[in-house]
Amino acid sequence: MAEGSFRRVRIDSTAVLDLPHLASVGWPVLDRFRFGDFAISPHGLGIALGFLIGGVLFQRHVERHGITAEHASQIVFWSLVGSILGARFFYVLAHLSEFESPVEWLKIWEGGISLLGGIAGATIINTIRVRRQGYRFFQVADALAAPLALGIATGRIGDLIIGDHLGKPTSWLLAWTYEGGALAPPFSCADEVCTANLQGDFVETITRQGAQLLEAGARVAEGVGVHQTALYDMLLAGALFALLWFLGKKERRAGVLTLTFGLGYGCIRLLEDTLRIDKRFGPFTGSQWTALTVAIISAALLLSWAMSDREPVAMATPDEPDS
Repeated sequence: MAEGSFRRVRIDSTAVLDLPHLASVGWPVLDRFRFGDFAISPHGLGIALGFLIGGVLFQRHVERHGITAEHASQIVFWSLVGSILGARFFYVLAHLSEFESPVEWLKIWEGGISLLGGIAGATIINTIRVRRQGYRFFQVADALAAPLALGIATGRIGDLIIGDHLGKPTSWLLAWTYEGGALAPPFSCADEVCTANLQGDFVETITRQGAQLLEAGARVAEGVGVHQTALYDMLLAGALFALLWFLGKKERRAGVLTLTFGLGYGCIRLLEDTLRIDKRFGPFTGSQWTALTVAIISAALLLSWAMSDREPVAMATPDEPDS
């Protein structure tokens, strides 16, 4: 359909809307891969694939950062442990009022994890360990920056398959249109009409014909589809990986790659979460507050370093531990 044309969209049985339509993307969602009586979530597979690819890339390029293969394997293992614990802990912390009892905090299989919480958990659990092995923090973090960005981009494939992280209605170029299947929670679907009760008094409805958002029963937004923030995250994290990979080809001051990741991905999450309706603490979601803090600190340090005349900090090795 040509730019500037209009597409007639039926949102429900009583309303037909004329909406400006540039283009859209869409596909049928799939909540499970089923093999007879056995079923597995594409979401979990996506996370596992992203972690695997990021871990393999990290282990193949650690020597340039002075990290041994043995220590790299340990870092990957403890990153897995820390990311699982952190992803659940920080999600529960931000949504504490939504759980009826502490027992529900442990039911990670029912959904509810935080990507930024996972990164925080992996960072915390490894920080003391790598210090004891004789490495500086930025030495290890720089080696992980590009693989982490690639892992995030890859892991989002699972979110796209199940229709997760859907945002507000839109009709822009990458509006995501529903083409059947059961969307991921908080949506529930019946007869290809998917509805979610969101934070506050918001209710979002998505069908093959379009999407609408109600607040206290009044329509506040509508579109041919919705913002698919997992798609944006995949594309932007992929671009961030390309930038970090390019920067990593030249020797740079320890910390530059880490802070570039912090600034870049922090800005990405600040943008993406404005397109979703989630629990907010003041003007921002918990993820946005975290992203804003990391982005500001990263930008301040990068700017400070750029204005200073200090030489790059040499990397420590296991044979030359930090004093």
